[in-house]
Amino acid sequence: MTALIVCHFVLAAFARPLVRALGRRAFVVLALPPAAATVWAATQWNTAASGSAVTWTWRWMPAYDVTVALRFDALAELMVLLAAGIGTLVLLYCASYFTDGTPQLAGFAGNLLAFAGAMLALVLADDLISLYVFWELTTVFSFLLIGYDSEQKHSRRSALQALTVTTLGGLAMLVGFLIIGQSAGTYRISAILADPPRAGLAVSVAVVLILCGALSKSAIWPFSLWLPNAMAAPTPVSAYLHAAAMVKAGVYLVARLAPGFADVPVWRPVVIVLGAATMLLGGWRALRLNDLKLVLAYGTVSQLGFLTLLAGTGNRDTALAAAVMILGHALFKAPLFLVTGIVDHAAGTRDLRRLSGVGRALPHVCTVTVLAAASMAALPPLLGFAAKEAAFDALLHGSTADRWALGITVAGSALTVAYTLRFVWGAFFRKPGAEDTPVHRVGWAFLAPPALLAACGLVLGPGVGWTDRLFGAYADAFPPSAHPYHLALWHGFGTALLLSAVATAGGVLLFTGRTTVTRLSRRIAWPTADSVFGHLLLGLERFSLQLTGFVQRGSLSVYLATTLLVMLAGQLTVLGVDRPWRGAVAPRVWDVPLQGAVALLTCAAALCCLTVRRRMKAVVLAGLTGYGAALLFVVQGGPDLALTQFCVETVSMIVSVLVLRRMPVHFQESVSTWRRAVRIPVALAAAATLGVVVWVASAARTGAPAGAAMVEEVSHHGLKDVVATILVDLRSWDTMGESAVLAAAAVGVTSLIYLHRRTEGSSLREEVRGRTAWSLTAPGMTGLPHGDEGAPERGWLAAGSTLAPEHRSIVFEVVARLLFHPVLVLSVYLLFCAENMPGGGFVAGLVAGLALITRYLAGGRFELAEAAPLQPGLFTGLGLFLSTGVALLGLADGTVLHAWTHHGRLPLIGEYHIGTPVLFDFGVYLLVLGVVLDIVRALGAKIDRQIERAAAEQAAAAGTPAPPRPAPGTEGTPG
Repeated sequence: MTALIVCHFVLAAFARPLVRALGRRAFVVLALPPAAATVWAATQWNTAASGSAVTWTWRWMPAYDVTVALRFDALAELMVLLAAGIGTLVLLYCASYFTDGTPQLAGFAGNLLAFAGAMLALVLADDLISLYVFWELTTVFSFLLIGYDSEQKHSRRSALQALTVTTLGGLAMLVGFLIIGQSAGTYRISAILADPPRAGLAVSVAVVLILCGALSKSAIWPFSLWLPNAMAAPTPVSAYLHAAAMVKAGVYLVARLAPGFADVPVWRPVVIVLGAATMLLGGWRALRLNDLKLVLAYGTVSQLGFLTLLAGTGNRDTALAAAVMILGHALFKAPLFLVTGIVDHAAGTRDLRRLSGVGRALPHVCTVTVLAAASMAALPPLLGFAAKEAAFDALLHGSTADRWALGITVAGSALTVAYTLRFVWGAFFRKPGAEDTPVHRVGWAFLAPPALLAACGLVLGPGVGWTDRLFGAYADAFPPSAHPYHLALWHGFGTALLLSAVATAGGVLLFTGRTTVTRLSRRIAWPTADSVFGHLLLGLERFSLQLTGFVQRGSLSVYLATTLLVMLAGQLTVLGVDRPWRGAVAPRVWDVPLQGAVALLTCAAALCCLTVRRRMKAVVLAGLTGYGAALLFVVQGGPDLALTQFCVETVSMIVSVLVLRRMPVHFQESVSTWRRAVRIPVALAAAATLGVVVWVASAARTGAPAGAAMVEEVSHHGLKDVVATILVDLRSWDTMGESAVLAAAAVGVTSLIYLHRRTEGSSLREEVRGRTAWSLTAPGMTGLPHGDEGAPERGWLAAGSTLAPEHRSIVFEVVARLLFHPVLVLSVYLLFCAENMPGGGFVAGLVAGLALITRYLAGGRFELAEAAPLQPGLFTGLGLFLSTGVALLGLADGTVLHAWTHHGRLPLIGEYHIGTPVLFDFGVYLLVLGVVLDIVRALGAKIDRQIERAAAEQAAAAGTPAPPRPAPGTEGTPG
């Protein structure tokens, strides 16, 4: 089972080269995985029919009892045959439906095959969490397939609508799954159904949430709006997703859970009422539409309501009828969609008002259509008739609610007959006063898939008894009935047959009076669900704009004050109600007096921030508070934390200074005295509250501290630095996630500045001799030696020629150049000594970044480009790749991020050891270095270019000549 699922996704990944090499014939190759799944399922028929199951399990999250579990039983046999078998035929159909020149064909092919794999995994899943994962995969792939023609607004809107409805339902379903899993003590579906949790409020809420997901997936009212609009997708998508696969997922989930939850009080009212309403509303709407695909779409909505009603009623006979009706519906609805695509190809239209005489021109297509349509109308001897008889008989002998549902299904069946006749008449019959529609020839390869499906419906009508053993194995999961029903084409004359005749006669009458019915239907039509959805979205958009305009005032101080006030209100409420300080150990003022002195200076710097008006002063004072925190770490004996804090604070201050170049010197926001009088107490109250919360949280510890155990564990491996070992080994998952977040944040921030390109390497070399941001702030000096008048100087910077002489600091340049390489070596030392001394990949990356920042401060953006010629994204990507690779390497021992250590001996060096935590930390080092470099290039080099461009425009407008360029040779050669 697992190999079959994986093959779908693997081959889908190769769809692009296959389509590029084979064109539309690649669909034949892509049909191999679902074909193999169909053959395998057929070989397991007797196993499933005997009530046995084939299982496979992989423990995914053992701590939470979450497993990837697959189970192949009778119901799964039915769904696999439909998903894989019809998927095979649809893929073969695509080889004739599309042309080699169809745009985006490779993406469509891959998405369709991947959807088939996700659907196969969904119906085989025996775990609620893994079922949800595959459920959402089908949602994502259906979104891509419906929006295939992304250049069309209607396709994009339809795809977004389907995604919105089904995703919201899926999220509700996930919450229901979690409640059920916690109530049952397991997430294994088979175990839950064997011993369902006792019905209560929690279980009832969970059932409603799960039904929301199932009903939205199967387009049951009021979630039915997305399915008709999904007809914007190509016909193969409609035939597969909306007849045999995706929309059946909700019905499948109802059928799967009904044995365990049909007796929950809220189950039957929701399923029966909404299923019956959907059957009537969908069928009635189909009577007034003129697009063949829309007629089938609303007919599908109607049939899905019928299937949901049967699957959720919760007794043996209706479950048996539901199983055979699921099979029958797929075998008549899929070929009808496929035939619609053929008619559209041959005639160039799907409008039944424009189609005339197509049946005479395409007799074989018409024959296939009549066979499938007769099964949909439940005419003997086709499978649809046997399924409808089983449904009528099961509801007839059920409860009072079932008999009410029977009356609705008879009315819905009459509507089914009516829109079936409308479809066949509209597609193939001659219309009075209309000329015959010109069509072109249809090849056998094009017609073979729908013909084979229609033939199956014809053969399985008399042979429906062959399926009785399989479907009975599923139905036997329900309480046995006094007189169990068995599938057969003919059960003699009886009430069920009479009701079928009434439904057929009623449908014929409705079709005969189609003009009156259409006029009446349009006159009493309610607002369409699509219109309601559009107005809801419009109203939500307007409300969000108004709310955004009210809340987003453009004032950072207002945002911060709002955040602090909300935090204060929440924390003070909790503290006032719970009073958690009772019984808590009183806090000590300090451990040593030096802590108090450092804390006092830090608080003084923070308080000074409240009164300054110059931005630079605010940055410096804020930096002092950070340095004060680092000193507290030093006094407390945390050198790792102190070193990291010092480096972070230094980088932050430099980046802030770079940003301040483009901002006014003073804060522009005018603050009145009373506002300042309010802000200061709010800030102080927030600080005091947070202090109390930290004390209460620390004093609430009941378990023994984990520090001693961590020290022992670290020393057991011959290491000394506990902090570094925690980051790269004991809690490396956290470090890995934080690294990914850091990279994403850096890319997002810098992308706001690099709107067009992110490279400095493409800059013309001539710019080095031109005006730069480092030579624009003052006019050029006169009287300086040029050419032979001055002695050659030693150039300590590679881009020294870009600096104005009056702005150069030779001491700074010499120090920057002399310290650059030692600082880089220091960063490498900090990286590799982290196992036994303060250091680590994070702080080492910051130190290396500081070395590059120093080169930039000394020589500008060209100096930075010379010091780091590689792109920051390369460092960031390599860091993430290395960390992730080390994490996945642990799977060789069965656990992600498992640590490996190698001990050896080298000449001259002696004993050594290297472990995967060091390699993991090296990835962090590269990532941090890339992030720092990216930020410096964005907030430094990119802003330099903006300053240069603005100065050039100003000089051009004023007619100011450019300052003289240094003569060749006066700058010397770079050191």
